[in-house]
Amino acid sequence: MSQDKIDIKDVTPKTFNPKTHKGKKDRFNPSSGIYVRESKGVFQKLRRYGGWFLLVMFAMVPWIPYGERQAVLLDIASQQFNFFGTTLYPQDLTLLALLFMIAAFGLFFLTTFLGRVWCGYLCPQTVWTFMYIWFEEKLEGSANKRRKQDSGKLTSKLIVRKTLKHCAWIAIALATGFTFVGYFIPINELIIGFFTFSGSFWPIFWVLFFAACTYANAGWMRSIVCLHMCPYARFQSAMFDKDTFIVGYDTQRGESRGPRGRKADPKALGLGDCIDCDLCVQVCPTGIDIRDGLQYECINCGACIDACDKTMERMNYKKGLISYTTEHRLEGHKTDIMRPKLIGYGLIFVVMIGLFFAQVASVEPAGLSVIRDRSQLFRENNAGEIENTYTLKVINKTQQTQSYQLDVSGLTDVTWYGRQTVHVEPGEVLNLPMSLGIDPEKLTTPVTTIQFILSDSNDFSIEVESRFIGEL
Repeated sequence: MSQDKIDIKDVTPKTFNPKTHKGKKDRFNPSSGIYVRESKGVFQKLRRYGGWFLLVMFAMVPWIPYGERQAVLLDIASQQFNFFGTTLYPQDLTLLALLFMIAAFGLFFLTTFLGRVWCGYLCPQTVWTFMYIWFEEKLEGSANKRRKQDSGKLTSKLIVRKTLKHCAWIAIALATGFTFVGYFIPINELIIGFFTFSGSFWPIFWVLFFAACTYANAGWMRSIVCLHMCPYARFQSAMFDKDTFIVGYDTQRGESRGPRGRKADPKALGLGDCIDCDLCVQVCPTGIDIRDGLQYECINCGACIDACDKTMERMNYKKGLISYTTEHRLEGHKTDIMRPKLIGYGLIFVVMIGLFFAQVASVEPAGLSVIRDRSQLFRENNAGEIENTYTLKVINKTQQTQSYQLDVSGLTDVTWYGRQTVHVEPGEVLNLPMSLGIDPEKLTTPVTTIQFILSDSNDFSIEVESRFIGEL
């Protein structure tokens, strides 16, 4: 047996001691706050503009009108899901399953290719957290100032600033709660009912619930959600490989790190390009040191890249000491982008999109279901006919009142007892009791397969199969 031992690196977090870890925070301790320093640069502009675009879209969609209702309304109580001119019903929710599959494989593809860019740029937790931090900076000051204030005596001026900050946070949280619930309940009715105290209990409860979640997650918990609660951070490694683009620190170029003058020659001092300014740590929203290597807490937001590039620029060094790179590239190897795993995720993603649009194209503008009366198989009516009773459910999925014609095939000389022409309002589900009667001499079998036909004036028709039961 080989006596070679595997090198083991102890990554167990040490107990945080502010006296021996000056200026640093224990990111594994939820009670240890992280003061995020403002960072400016290319990637932060991209993140900021992308975040504002998504926020505006999220806030505006419930206010877009379409006819007599809002364009997007997921009316769970009525079991109607309205998207502009299309109304979906529970039987159409295979579309929702396909949509979730598209999102899943899209995330798998994006993660395999670009790492956790979803977390750094698009995740609501990140977008709302950075928005809360922006208000914190404007009302309380920079990260260093906030740290000094919080470690000092609480003054009346600081109380006013903190009160204004929390008022702004609560306002954003309430707006978020109203907007989110407004996708499920007409937002005009929701706001009027809330502020006039005329709304029902559950809508108000859900507004306050989501507002409280927003306030707690973005204002207080922040990186705790990413480090301790987010499941994505735990299984992302299954999609990572050495060709995945991550935020990485070039150890060979940066080490040994150490401070020096701007005009000093680092080679003469035996130093690398890293001046150990710690800005990459100070701007990190999860409080990690990217120079320690790839860590699951990193959300690929690029804040450390922008901070380091500015330092390199001031030192007249080449940018890119910290960059979006791959482990293979850091090791001096070539990055293989078109690898089987990435291609596989991409193909499945495209197939799911194709199936989704095929399913959307096959959604009918109307629906018909048939429920046969099971209390009795058949009866003989006063005309001497064998009669079967049914309940037809006609669903109008369009946004206009429609006229439909009902008919039946599979039987000859059948008598229809009930309405054959119906007018159905937009989104209405019309229950239509009716019966079919036939001369018993014209029945050739005890059970006959029949088709109910629903049609309109636009050459649209659908058929639903049922049974007519008689006796010989």
